[in-house]
Amino acid sequence: MQILIYKIEISYFCILMFKRFRIISIVAFFVFVLTTAFRHSVNSIEISKETLGEKLFFDSALSLDYSISCASCHIPQFAFADTVAFSKGVGGKFGQRNTPSVMNVKYRDRFFYDGRAKDIIDQVHFPIQDPNEMNLSMDSLVQRLSVNSNYVKWFNAIYKEGPTKQNIADAIAAYEMTLETSNTPFDAFMNDVPNSLNESEQRGRGVFLSDKAKCFDCHFGPDFTGDEFKNIGLYDGLKWNDKGLFGITKDSADFGKFKVPGLRNVGVTGPYMHNGAFKTLKVVIDYYDNPFSTVAKPINIDESLKKPLGLTPQEKEDLLNFLLSLTDKQFKNRTY
Repeated sequence: MQILIYKIEISYFCILMFKRFRIISIVAFFVFVLTTAFRHSVNSIEISKETLGEKLFFDSALSLDYSISCASCHIPQFAFADTVAFSKGVGGKFGQRNTPSVMNVKYRDRFFYDGRAKDIIDQVHFPIQDPNEMNLSMDSLVQRLSVNSNYVKWFNAIYKEGPTKQNIADAIAAYEMTLETSNTPFDAFMNDVPNSLNESEQRGRGVFLSDKAKCFDCHFGPDFTGDEFKNIGLYDGLKWNDKGLFGITKDSADFGKFKVPGLRNVGVTGPYMHNGAFKTLKVVIDYYDNPFSTVAKPINIDESLKKPLGLTPQEKEDLLNFLLSLTDKQFKNRTY
């Protein structure tokens, strides 16, 4: 009788253990299936050229010591510009000119203040290789990305080859071309949305377009730039000694000329000018009103600025308010 009871207990224990083992096995099986499916879904996500460019733009692997990315100086919340006159690069070195916004560059045909890059793809390698900025050769960058399994996979998915100097630049440029903005009070006004611009902003638009202020002579088109090069008086060969376009062309007529920037999101991209000399838009407007009060003897200043504009305080205030209306609603204008 005891032997029978013992056998029954053994059988019950085996059945119980079998059930537990089966439950554990089933759970383990489902965990395996879900994990495998998740890994497969991650690995099989289709990545676009623009998304790849975005990953590169925010990756500090593009700098020599992994300390900065493109976004370190082109800060998203400030319309992809910086907040200081000169951005700090690898090893604490400073760039030679103010960091411009990389928003609304899709239709630009020259890049940098001196126009040294012929197109948006060509401009990518300059900051990466600049000793004062990211200080990394493109060859070294290719080597870095070529040992990163994710980048190898993504580049092959898009370009059917691993990372190269050409496709790295192409991807970053593709991302930058997505950074277009048009959700501004000004755009709403142009689309006949009622009450888009207040009275001061509308008066400021009139000042902007007037022969008196002459803003529209240089800042025209959808992005408020004609991509021209102008000398606005910030070159005297002494204190103000950046030669600008001349450094590229070696043409004496280009002394002190710099690329005219677009004005979209200008309310968040200060400080202003190629050297970040002017902290606020108020100072910028005051400068244009009379350049000679800042630079007594400018060399090669544009004909349109050889005489003071004579703007009234009200015109200056209205013009400022209009310029602030060019900022996309995703950003908040700085306090001026």
